[in-house]
Amino acid sequence: MLLCLSSNHGNASFDLLDRLSVNAVETTSSLVTSSHFVSGAVVLATCNRFEAYLDIDEPLTAATAVAVASTLEALSESSGIPVAELRASIQVHEGADVPAHLFAVTSGLESVVVGEDEISGQVAAALARARREGTTSRDLERLFQRATSTSRGVKNRADVGGAGRSLVRLALELASSRIDDWAGMRVLLVGTGQYAGTTVAALRQRGAEDIRVYSPSGRGAPFAARHALTVSDDFEVDVIVTCTSKTVLGVERFPGSHARLVIDLGLPRNVAPAVAQLPGVELLDLETISLHAPLEQLSAHDDARAMVRDAAHQFTADTAAEPAIVALRGYVFDVLEDELERARSRGASEETQRALKHLASVLVHAPSVRARELAAEGRLDEFVAGLDAVLGVQPTAPVRSAGASGRSSAEAESA
Repeated sequence: MLLCLSSNHGNASFDLLDRLSVNAVETTSSLVTSSHFVSGAVVLATCNRFEAYLDIDEPLTAATAVAVASTLEALSESSGIPVAELRASIQVHEGADVPAHLFAVTSGLESVVVGEDEISGQVAAALARARREGTTSRDLERLFQRATSTSRGVKNRADVGGAGRSLVRLALELASSRIDDWAGMRVLLVGTGQYAGTTVAALRQRGAEDIRVYSPSGRGAPFAARHALTVSDDFEVDVIVTCTSKTVLGVERFPGSHARLVIDLGLPRNVAPAVAQLPGVELLDLETISLHAPLEQLSAHDDARAMVRDAAHQFTADTAAEPAIVALRGYVFDVLEDELERARSRGASEETQRALKHLASVLVHAPSVRARELAAEGRLDEFVAGLDAVLGVQPTAPVRSAGASGRSSAEAESA
């Protein structure tokens, strides 16, 4: 069973998200070891959300409550945030609600700026990190891969938030109210990651010409070469844009009284709040940016929402049908193997054996498609009954209704 604990810009402060995100990678492995029920975990930490996606391998009702409690304890230990504070700022999605939520998140429908470009890449990066850490699972792999394909479909078929909307572009739109001519601005970019590349492109679209890069990790030179920038550690510039990780710039980085606009796109934050009190420094951070998100961007188009709902429903149906399909395939291919053994003993050619394997695959395909269709219609029990009546085959895993929805956090905690 899938479970998601979500803390985001809609239900938590940016300070809490900041503290959760500091140890996001380290937290992932601890989630798997925090409960005997958790067999896989993927943590998604972005500039406006922290979410833990868990694969629970225990069907008992109490397992959900135990998994939620142990996850909250693990998050509390890694972040230093009291469990009670976390509980008040985290929403729990369970079962069919998990794909519906992740698909909407990946498609940019739950972002501060609806339709932002970066989130789908961040979801893919979260799965890649879980793979490297060895914390993902088969069901989580399927979930995240389907989320990515759903996001592509939404992007290609629905104009969500307008082309090219992103937090970076929104931040620069807000900054442009303070800047008359970007071409005359000296800009220092702090960071060399995915956001940094997006920021360079957005700055140039605004007309910025003098863009320099500073990398606390020392990766500035190759990034500068790729983007035709200059490497610099001089903070006496007109605009500073930060988008790095695990780096906090304190007041010592801003000597003198030169007037500067500082745009902090990092989470955890890259610029200490005290910098905003320095003479001549104006700090534009994520919290400020989110408050200025255009109202028309805060609700997605109905067609995009419908696409996400349909994709989530189909994913849930496919998941529900899988045990029955596996049982059918197991029966057919066991019969196939017996027939292949007999054919080999009679000197059957490789071509004949390939033909038998192809025939078995063809025979399984149509019933498998029908099983998914019936699951989507809430009639999977008819398919399972047919397997038993005709072949004497039963799924080894419990068959769940495709229409079962998740429960609220309060219900999960009281289970």
